This record gives sequence, structure tokens and C-alpha cells, in this order.
Amino acid sequence: MIDTYGYPKVLDYTCKNECCIELIRPIHAMNVTKEIVSITFFQYSKRNRWWAFNQMQLALSPLKKAKGKKFFKLMGTGGGFGFSLKPDLSTYALLMVWEDLEAAKSFSLSESYLRFNQQCVSNFTYWMRCIQSHGTWYGTKPFTPTNETTNGPIMVITRARVKFNKVFRFLNYVPKTSIAIEKAKGLIYTKGIGEWPIIEQATFSYWNSREQMENYAYNSDHREVVKKVKDEGWYKEELFARFIPINLNETHE
Repeated sequence: MIDTYGYPKVLDYTCKNECCIELIRPIHAMNVTKEIVSITFFQYSKRNRWWAFNQMQLALSPLKKAKGKKFFKLMGTGGGFGFSLKPDLSTYALLMVWEDLEAAKSFSLSESYLRFNQQCVSNFTYWMRCIQSHGTWYGTKPFTPTNETTNGPIMVITRARVKFNKVFRFLNYVPKTSIAIEKAKGLIYTKGIGEWPIIEQATFSYWNSREQMENYAYNSDHREVVKKVKDEGWYKEELFARFIPINLNETHE
């Protein structure tokens, strides 16, 4: 079965609506005691978009109480590729870091998840394990990297808080980076995410291989922007993390 974004999916029997719990080649078995990261994209109809927007505040308290949760962020999304100035008011992202496999699996039965699922048209979740992470998110290091290496499929989260006096400089380069990632070879999926428009920007991307991801990062127009970020000090805070896709149904001790 194919979801609304054109990606293969399976159905979670606990869902009222269709939702993608495992996406595209989750090739790594999961150690039951290791930290797990998930990012879920909820898509809403026009009728429920105001409800979804209000959850940016109303859902925070229930999410804080989620069993086994180490870190979470509920975010809006962008309508284009990568960093996008145009919001996608139909889609919201929920990033969660779980203590272990049991906590991750139990979330689909939680009050928070079921509330989102009752209101959305569809949702899908990427499950992953962090293998590399640099930087902070509001002073916190949200991920515990395993320092593994991989040449296969890889996921990336980048996040930055832009300095107010660098906002216009940053905005001038958004179109160039969006075009670069749209043309990137090996890109499976990408979505701009963030807590606040413009000043707090993040992206999630999924690649066929580490090599193709690094070719984009280091050998395209994106490299020029990264250099300017460093040389001119655009960011107040930044984070870069790599992940490998995992299969929650294949575990080992």
C-alpha cells in the first residue's frame, strides 16, 4: 500500500486511520535496551488544521507524561524542500526519543498518540537509531550516539537557531539550498521542520546511502552555504545528527 506521499507502508492495527509504522528498508535489528528515536508526520484535512495548530500548546503536557520519553519536540513543517519559508499547514511533525524498545512500542497505545490519530487523515513514522550527533537543542544533547558506521541507508536531522541580525542573510540563501537538495541524487524523502518560523529551522532527510548524502552535503551549493554559516556566524545554536533506520519487530538482546 502507498501513503499520500508515495511511499510504501504497512498498517498499524491500533490506528483509526491509515498510518505508516515501518517505511522503506528498515534493515537494522533493534537492541531492546538501546535508545530509539522516532519522527512521526501527521497530515490533517482543512477541517482539522486549526485543531492541529492548537496542539502545538495543548499537547505539550500529555507528551511530557509519555512513558519512557527522554526528549520530544512537536513542530510545524515547511511546504518546500529542506529549509522552507512557506509553511505546510496540513502537516505536523513529532520527534520523540525513547529509553528503549518497550517505551517506543507502547506509544501507539498512549492517549497522546490516539488523540492525534483520531483527528489526522494519515500519519507515518520513521524509526531510527542515532549513530552520530554534534551540537545541542536548547542546550540539551537529545540523542545518545552509538558511534556506529554505515554505508547503507541513512537519515539526517539538522537544526539551527538563527541569530536575529543574520535572518535576512540566511533568507537570501534558502532558495539555493532548496534547489540543491531537490536535485540531490539518492534522496528518498525530506521535510522542513521547526518550532518557530525562520529563526528556528530544522530538516529531516532520508537517503539511499551515506555516500549520496555526503555528496550532497560536501559537493553541492549546500557546501557554499555551510561555509558562509561558519565564516559569518549565522547561528546561535546548531545540531547535526545521523541515524540508521531500524525495524522494531526484529530485536536482539
